[in-house]
Amino acid sequence: MTDFRLYGGPTVLFEYGGLRFLTDPTFDAPGDYPRPGGRFLTRTAPPAAGPETLGTIDVVLLSHDEHPDNLDNSGRELLGGVPLVLTTPSAAGRLGGTTRGLQPWEEVHLDGVTVTAVPALHGPQGAEAVMGEVTGFVLTAGGLPTLYVSGDNASLDLVRQIAARFDVDTAVLFAGAVRIGVFDNAVLTLDGSMAAEAAAILGARHVVPAHVDSWKHFTEGREEFVTAFEKAGLAGLLDA
Repeated sequence: MTDFRLYGGPTVLFEYGGLRFLTDPTFDAPGDYPRPGGRFLTRTAPPAAGPETLGTIDVVLLSHDEHPDNLDNSGRELLGGVPLVLTTPSAAGRLGGTTRGLQPWEEVHLDGVTVTAVPALHGPQGAEAVMGEVTGFVLTAGGLPTLYVSGDNASLDLVRQIAARFDVDTAVLFAGAVRIGVFDNAVLTLDGSMAAEAAAILGARHVVPAHVDSWKHFTEGREEFVTAFEKAGLAGLLDA
């Protein structure tokens, strides 16, 4: 399996097909981020290492730009030095620069690697109007196992759609059971049990837990993620 370096929150560095990918860059120090309605999102822990440790990044896979737990101030600064940022069409419109917006199921071909944007839903049905547009990604290449990066997705129905199209070997699942009091306090990302079900739906052989630490509004952490996989008899899938 590809080696994954976890920086905290949704930020994961990995190499695939000779290219170096980074997901949702977040490297700020702990602190508060004002949000509409007088609310705050609070980062509670620093990143595992700073952006100076990344080395060359070929592509950023950005699930969305509207929430600081997926793209913070230092992450925005980092994007300016990356040759290509793949994200949603609305995020590309806001960010400009080297960003490219992809519609669901749209493909980009990069030196033998195909990146396919796949649908994601940041909460229950109807969440888009409040939570914004989100995307996940599937990476494929000749002779390499297929890799899925979920982004901030809370829909197992969408996971089923992805499983119908791809034989996923490794799934980077954004979890944390995010709740901020909207939609009757529904989860806005996978919780541990949903992540285990997603892995089973995909038939994944390896799972990387991401988006499970460093933010106050994450109601579950890595421990709950691991426990859910143990209860589901899937603990052997966890490699990071």
